[in-house]
Amino acid sequence: MARSDIDSGKNKTKFEAGKFLTFKLGEESYGVAVLKIREIIRMQKITPVPQMPHYVKGVINLRGKVIPVIDMRLKFGIGEDNVTERTCIVVVQIEAREGIATSVGLIVDAVEEVMNIVEDEVEETPDLGGQFDGEYILGIAKIKGEVKTLLDIDQVIMAEGLRIR
Repeated sequence: MARSDIDSGKNKTKFEAGKFLTFKLGEESYGVAVLKIREIIRMQKITPVPQMPHYVKGVINLRGKVIPVIDMRLKFGIGEDNVTERTCIVVVQIEAREGIATSVGLIVDAVEEVMNIVEDEVEETPDLGGQFDGEYILGIAKIKGEVKTLLDIDQVIMAEGLRIR
């Protein structure tokens, strides 16, 4: 895989060309590297866990393993969950701070497709000023007239110090 490190001040694109699973949250499209995806499952009963951040809906039992579930709409401040027949849980494997791989479920509005994204289709994260530093964005892809935000899913989940083991 080719690696592109575009450095412009505090913005640095960590994009690596390859296959990405794209999904919808509201009207926006996002992508996560396919290598991080473990499976896609239907919505199911989520058991709430007290004193978790507002975007952590709880946990599910996935073949005998309890995994936390994050509502990506709430995490990104897009609004309340809007469960439809296309809403699903994308199970990703992240590397926690201790270097241990762990599974986390992400509630998304709909899965779109798996697409191969190359460097020419990706631009660096724009400088939006303020406290936003784009550390969890690999880059912004422009494909077929659409914009897709490519996520560093490890950073998205661990950004606020969420301790997942």
